[in-house]
Amino acid sequence: MQEKDSKQLSGEMIQVVSFSLGNEEYGVEIAQVQEINRMVQITHVPRAPHFMEGVINLRGQLIPIIDLRARFGMPRVEHTKNTRIVVTEIGSKRVGMVVDAVSEVLRVPVEQVEEAPEMISGVETEYIRGVGKLGDRLIIMLDLQRVISASEKRELETLDAAAPEATAPEATAAP
Repeated sequence: MQEKDSKQLSGEMIQVVSFSLGNEEYGVEIAQVQEINRMVQITHVPRAPHFMEGVINLRGQLIPIIDLRARFGMPRVEHTKNTRIVVTEIGSKRVGMVVDAVSEVLRVPVEQVEEAPEMISGVETEYIRGVGKLGDRLIIMLDLQRVISASEKRELETLDAAAPEATAPEATAAP
Protein backbone atom coordinates (compact mmCIF):
# COMPACT_ATOMS: atom_id res chain seq x y z
CA MET A 1 0.00 0.00 0.00
CA GLN A 2 2.76 2.43 0.82
CA GLU A 3 4.42 1.92 -2.60
CA LYS A 4 1.15 2.77 -4.37
CA ASP A 5 0.71 5.88 -2.19
CA SER A 6 4.25 7.04 -2.94
CA LYS A 7 3.63 6.63 -6.67
CA GLN A 8 0.50 8.74 -6.41
CA LEU A 9 2.24 11.29 -4.21
CA SER A 10 5.15 11.57 -6.63
CA GLY A 11 2.65 12.46 -9.35
CA GLU A 12 3.48 9.61 -11.68
CA MET A 13 0.73 10.25 -14.18
CA ILE A 14 0.93 9.99 -17.95
CA GLN A 15 -0.83 12.67 -19.96
CA VAL A 16 -2.38 10.94 -22.94
CA VAL A 17 -4.15 12.22 -26.05
CA SER A 18 -6.96 9.73 -26.68
CA PHE A 19 -8.43 9.05 -30.09
CA SER A 20 -10.60 6.47 -31.76
CA LEU A 21 -10.21 4.14 -34.71
CA GLY A 22 -13.44 2.26 -35.22
CA ASN A 23 -14.76 1.12 -31.83
CA GLU A 24 -11.34 1.07 -30.17
CA GLU A 25 -9.82 3.81 -28.05
CA TYR A 26 -6.11 4.53 -28.42
CA GLY A 27 -3.79 6.86 -26.59
CA VAL A 28 -0.39 8.43 -27.11
CA GLU A 29 1.70 10.39 -24.66
CA ILE A 30 1.02 14.07 -25.17
CA ALA A 31 4.76 14.73 -25.67
CA GLN A 32 4.56 12.77 -28.96
CA VAL A 33 1.84 15.05 -30.36
CA GLN A 34 2.93 18.31 -31.99
CA GLU A 35 -0.52 19.40 -33.09
CA ILE A 36 -3.98 18.16 -34.06
CA ASN A 37 -5.60 19.44 -37.25
CA ARG A 38 -8.94 19.08 -38.98
CA MET A 39 -8.94 17.00 -42.14
CA VAL A 40 -7.68 18.85 -45.22
CA GLN A 41 -7.28 17.92 -48.87
CA ILE A 42 -4.59 15.25 -49.24
CA THR A 43 -2.50 15.05 -52.42
CA HIS A 44 -1.93 11.43 -53.36
CA VAL A 45 1.62 10.38 -54.20
CA PRO A 46 2.20 7.64 -56.82
CA ARG A 47 3.80 4.42 -55.57
CA ALA A 48 3.40 5.38 -51.91
CA PRO A 49 3.18 2.61 -49.30
CA HIS A 50 -0.34 1.17 -48.91
CA PHE A 51 -0.88 2.88 -45.54
CA MET A 52 0.14 6.35 -46.78
CA GLU A 53 -2.69 8.55 -48.03
CA GLY A 54 -0.40 11.17 -49.53
CA VAL A 55 0.99 14.54 -48.44
CA ILE A 56 -0.38 17.86 -47.21
CA ASN A 57 1.08 21.34 -47.20
CA LEU A 58 1.22 22.42 -43.57
CA ARG A 59 2.36 26.03 -43.35
CA GLY A 60 4.77 25.59 -46.27
CA GLN A 61 6.11 22.18 -45.23
CA LEU A 62 5.15 18.92 -46.99
CA ILE A 63 3.96 16.39 -44.43
CA PRO A 64 3.40 12.70 -45.32
CA ILE A 65 -0.01 11.48 -44.13
CA ILE A 66 -0.40 7.95 -42.77
CA ASP A 67 -3.83 6.37 -42.47
CA LEU A 68 -3.66 4.55 -39.12
CA ARG A 69 -6.66 2.41 -40.08
CA ALA A 70 -4.76 1.06 -43.10
CA ARG A 71 -1.55 0.75 -41.06
CA PHE A 72 -3.34 -1.39 -38.48
CA GLY A 73 -5.07 -3.56 -41.11
CA MET A 74 -8.51 -2.04 -40.53
CA PRO A 75 -10.88 -1.19 -43.39
CA ARG A 76 -10.67 2.38 -44.66
CA VAL A 77 -13.72 4.58 -44.14
CA GLU A 78 -14.88 7.91 -45.52
CA HIS A 79 -13.57 10.88 -43.58
CA THR A 80 -16.12 12.71 -41.44
CA LYS A 81 -16.28 16.08 -39.71
CA ASN A 82 -14.64 14.36 -36.70
CA THR A 83 -11.64 12.97 -38.66
CA ARG A 84 -8.38 14.52 -37.48
CA ILE A 85 -4.71 14.55 -38.43
CA VAL A 86 -2.41 14.04 -35.45
CA VAL A 87 1.00 15.52 -36.31
CA THR A 88 4.04 13.91 -34.70
CA GLU A 89 7.74 13.61 -35.38
CA ILE A 90 9.19 10.24 -36.35
CA GLY A 91 12.95 10.48 -36.26
CA SER A 92 13.61 13.89 -37.79
CA LYS A 93 10.50 13.83 -40.01
CA ARG A 94 7.12 15.41 -39.29
CA VAL A 95 4.32 12.99 -40.13
CA GLY A 96 0.53 13.23 -39.90
CA MET A 97 -1.59 10.31 -38.71
CA VAL A 98 -5.26 10.16 -39.76
CA VAL A 99 -7.58 9.08 -36.91
CA ASP A 100 -11.37 8.81 -36.79
CA ALA A 101 -11.71 11.32 -33.93
CA VAL A 102 -9.65 12.84 -31.14
CA SER A 103 -11.45 12.52 -27.82
CA GLU A 104 -9.61 14.26 -24.99
CA VAL A 105 -6.43 14.59 -22.98
CA LEU A 106 -6.42 12.12 -20.10
CA ARG A 107 -4.27 11.70 -17.02
CA VAL A 108 -3.58 7.99 -16.56
CA PRO A 109 -1.82 6.78 -13.38
CA VAL A 110 1.38 4.90 -14.30
CA GLU A 111 0.31 1.90 -12.21
CA GLN A 112 -2.85 1.60 -14.36
CA VAL A 113 -0.83 0.89 -17.53
CA GLU A 114 -0.09 -2.77 -18.07
CA GLU A 115 2.18 -4.33 -20.66
CA ALA A 116 0.45 -5.55 -23.78
CA PRO A 117 -0.59 -9.21 -23.50
CA GLU A 118 1.95 -11.52 -25.15
CA MET A 119 -0.46 -12.65 -27.84
CA ILE A 120 -0.70 -9.09 -29.23
CA SER A 121 2.85 -7.93 -28.57
CA GLY A 122 4.73 -9.42 -31.51
CA VAL A 123 7.14 -7.88 -34.01
CA GLU A 124 4.26 -6.45 -36.06
CA THR A 125 2.80 -4.73 -33.01
CA GLU A 126 5.92 -3.31 -31.38
CA TYR A 127 4.19 0.10 -31.46
CA ILE A 128 1.78 -1.03 -28.70
CA ARG A 129 3.27 0.16 -25.40
CA GLY A 130 0.59 -1.32 -23.20
CA VAL A 131 -3.03 -1.02 -22.17
CA GLY A 132 -4.19 1.76 -19.87
CA LYS A 133 -7.11 1.15 -17.55
CA LEU A 134 -9.19 4.16 -16.60
CA GLY A 135 -12.37 3.13 -14.82
CA ASP A 136 -14.15 0.77 -17.20
CA ARG A 137 -12.23 2.09 -20.23
CA LEU A 138 -9.33 0.25 -21.85
CA ILE A 139 -6.98 2.49 -23.83
CA ILE A 140 -4.46 0.90 -26.18
CA MET A 141 -1.28 2.89 -25.60
CA LEU A 142 0.78 3.50 -28.75
CA ASP A 143 4.32 4.65 -29.39
CA LEU A 144 4.00 6.73 -32.56
CA GLN A 145 7.78 6.52 -33.06
CA ARG A 146 7.34 2.81 -33.81
CA VAL A 147 4.18 2.90 -35.94
CA ILE A 148 6.32 2.68 -39.04
CA SER A 149 9.34 0.39 -39.38
CA ALA A 150 12.88 1.46 -40.26
CA SER A 151 12.43 0.30 -43.88
CA GLU A 152 9.13 2.20 -44.12
CA LYS A 153 10.88 5.32 -42.74
CA ARG A 154 13.44 5.00 -45.56
CA GLU A 155 10.56 4.67 -48.03
CA LEU A 156 9.07 7.92 -46.69
CA GLU A 157 12.44 9.62 -47.09
CA THR A 158 12.60 8.63 -50.76
CA LEU A 159 9.03 9.83 -51.27
CA ASP A 160 10.01 13.13 -49.71
CA ALA A 161 12.39 13.76 -52.61
CA ALA A 162 9.69 12.88 -55.17
CA ALA A 163 6.74 14.59 -53.46
CA PRO A 164 7.44 18.23 -54.43
CA GLU A 165 7.53 17.36 -58.13
CA ALA A 166 4.42 15.21 -57.78
CA THR A 167 2.44 17.96 -56.03
CA ALA A 168 3.80 21.10 -57.74
CA PRO A 169 1.43 21.05 -60.76
CA GLU A 170 -1.59 20.42 -58.53
CA ALA A 171 -0.59 23.16 -56.11
CA THR A 172 -0.18 25.76 -58.86
CA ALA A 173 -3.36 24.74 -60.66
CA ALA A 174 -5.57 25.26 -57.60
CA PRO A 175 -7.59 28.49 -57.63
